[in-house]
Amino acid sequence: MKKVVNRGRRSDSDALYAFDAAWIAERGGPLAGADEAGRGAFAGPLVAAAAVLGETEVSGINDSKALSPALREELYSEVLEGAEALSFVAFPAWWIDAHGVGAANREALRRVLELVRPYCECSLADGKFKLDDEIECRPGADSKSAAVAAASVMAKVLRDGAMLALARPHPEYGFERNKGYGTREHRASLREAGPCRAHRLSYAGVL
Repeated sequence: MKKVVNRGRRSDSDALYAFDAAWIAERGGPLAGADEAGRGAFAGPLVAAAAVLGETEVSGINDSKALSPALREELYSEVLEGAEALSFVAFPAWWIDAHGVGAANREALRRVLELVRPYCECSLADGKFKLDDEIECRPGADSKSAAVAAASVMAKVLRDGAMLALARPHPEYGFERNKGYGTREHRASLREAGPCRAHRLSYAGVL
């Protein structure tokens, strides 16, 4: 695998690529990794992504929660440019209210991995779900596997972009800052203004 090192970026990605190499050696490759963003948010979509990485190693790739917003954006561009295959699925607030966030999470991961199945031999998703016989799940996979970490970054950046778009018609909630999560500011806005169409009405604390 070709490795491109950014000297200004501290990288812990070697261990994640080593994990993927061991996974592929046992099961066959390429590997598709999948993760979601937005499960716990009060508002906005749940977004899932799947990634089959290319030959160029993305230096610094890691669980999106461990990265700064600026670094996530940088890594997003590198994954987008170098990946063999990518897929994305989003479920809006109304779907989550109708079917439950657990169902949304499982279905989103299943769908993104189905979309990249022609490009991979094995699949790994973050979490402890039972999806199907061809998809393995592991809690914390987004901090162990480079492919899952790449999917984590893609899902987070895309969801943050969606929340910035929702902030324009709904400026009272501060979505550009809280990304739909239940911060003190967001809860105060809900008490004052009530929910909007982007809120998950089935969540405690929204109504």
